[in-house]
Amino acid sequence: MTATPDLPDGLHVFERGWLSANNILFVDGGKTVLVDSGYCTHSAQTLRLVEGILDKRPLDFLVNTHLHSDHCGGNAALQSRYPDLETLIPPGQASHVAQWDPIALTYIPTGQLCPQFKFSQTLQPGTQMRFGASVWQVHAAAGHDPHSLVFFEPAAKILISADALWENGFGVVFPELEGINAFSEVTATLDLIEQLDPKTVIPGHGRVFAYTPDVLARARLRLESFVKNPRKHARHAAKVLLKFKLLEIQRQPLDEFTQWAIATPYFSQVRERFFNDVPAHQWIEQLCAELFTAGVASREDHYIQNA
Repeated sequence: MTATPDLPDGLHVFERGWLSANNILFVDGGKTVLVDSGYCTHSAQTLRLVEGILDKRPLDFLVNTHLHSDHCGGNAALQSRYPDLETLIPPGQASHVAQWDPIALTYIPTGQLCPQFKFSQTLQPGTQMRFGASVWQVHAAAGHDPHSLVFFEPAAKILISADALWENGFGVVFPELEGINAFSEVTATLDLIEQLDPKTVIPGHGRVFAYTPDVLARARLRLESFVKNPRKHARHAAKVLLKFKLLEIQRQPLDEFTQWAIATPYFSQVRERFFNDVPAHQWIEQLCAELFTAGVASREDHYIQNA
């Protein structure tokens, strides 16, 4: 395994478990900045991590790459802890946040949690923002989420990629599950990253890694396999959502877990669009069995548990 790249002084990356996105904290400027806040059930840990670095300094700015629950679920806790905190979000869903529509924000349809938060302003693609002592470019990065942003610092060539690029792939392309063609947007975002040619990538999940053409090649191969077989992508996505819930609850009677999935609108939507030939209960049972086989969940008596 290659060594984790060195980062500039004053830039701290908190690599979180997969229920929470990574958090990136900048402390080397006049204002402190945190990028992404993790999932709400991890909020206490998020606060400890931030306070452990800031000590008595306030957190001045909170920036969200996008508004999936694992990236903004800690917003409310941070806003409560730091009353003067300014929160910047992508513009695409600002009206839903202002009106607090958890259905439009997908929290209710996916069965995920996200306490209500507020925002101060939107962060527009094509602009720049100072993170710590450096100026970072703001780029649109549609695909995984149509409103997602990535941030690039051209001097040190560091990319905060959110879920647009991981060391081994990228995040689920959620618009495709909703009947919106978005694989081409993933291609465009990968093309953007290739053009930026970063040296170091801070992903939304997983360790900080050195960028190489092989990283992008793996992502393109993964995308190609999904384009050729959208049902493969949809099945993968459904298992990701099940695993996410398991990370949250850890252990539950299998019948209850299955009934939760059947009653959760997003699963019904995916099944009806891609797997309508399989009854709902049978489909969820098949997905759970695949999680057991993959070793990312286990069955103990009548319970399913995270592994």
